[in-house]
Amino acid sequence: MSYLLILGAKSDIAKAVAKEYAQNGYDLYLAARNVDELEPFSNDIKIRYEKEAKRVTFDALDFESHQSFYESLDPKPLGVISAIGYLGVQEKAQNDFKEAQKIIETNYTGCVSILNIIANDYEQHKKGFIIGISSVAGDRGRKSNYIYGSAKAAFSAYLSGLRNRLNDANVQVLTVKPGFVNTQMTKGMDLPEKLTAQPEEVAQDIYTDQQKGKDVIYTKWKWKWVMMIIKLIPEFIFKKMSI
Repeated sequence: MSYLLILGAKSDIAKAVAKEYAQNGYDLYLAARNVDELEPFSNDIKIRYEKEAKRVTFDALDFESHQSFYESLDPKPLGVISAIGYLGVQEKAQNDFKEAQKIIETNYTGCVSILNIIANDYEQHKKGFIIGISSVAGDRGRKSNYIYGSAKAAFSAYLSGLRNRLNDANVQVLTVKPGFVNTQMTKGMDLPEKLTAQPEEVAQDIYTDQQKGKDVIYTKWKWKWVMMIIKLIPEFIFKKMSI
């Protein structure tokens, strides 16, 4: 019996990932703050795929609870995916540090706290896989979302270091960098159709490339080339742009 732990299981991408892994034989731990809201979804997983979908309470910002949370999981998951995320409001974060702090701690500090614990266990047992959902927003800071982007940049760097550390322990670390995704978090935004993925597409990319042992993926794949171009723009030009 192989379990996947999904952190931030209420998000649209997390639910799509849950379905993808369940239909490929995994049982699930669905971790979120308000797990009662996940009851209909977990029941659907059990009926549709005949796999376990246990709801477990987890608060990414309650750092002191993370060790006991992981110790309570029995059996331990073979893999974990961090789908924790909070976009926040850039303008508000510029003027209210509490908003900036929430963005940073949700997208970075909370993820590091729990993944450190899991990484230590996986390293000791020399097995497991860790998937972190970062963002293309972390590839270069832009005025429209640079606080969120800076937290995702830090998370990508953390995952890179973790991958380097855990390689000798046979533990895979996959960094996922979505571009635009049609979710509740982006609801109301005017997104370009050709660059916007559905959660199901992201989930399929994650499962397929995790199984292939990939290290870093962009989804949609086009974002790899989009961000390569954006990163190559000279700073004296880039600082005058509005993108």
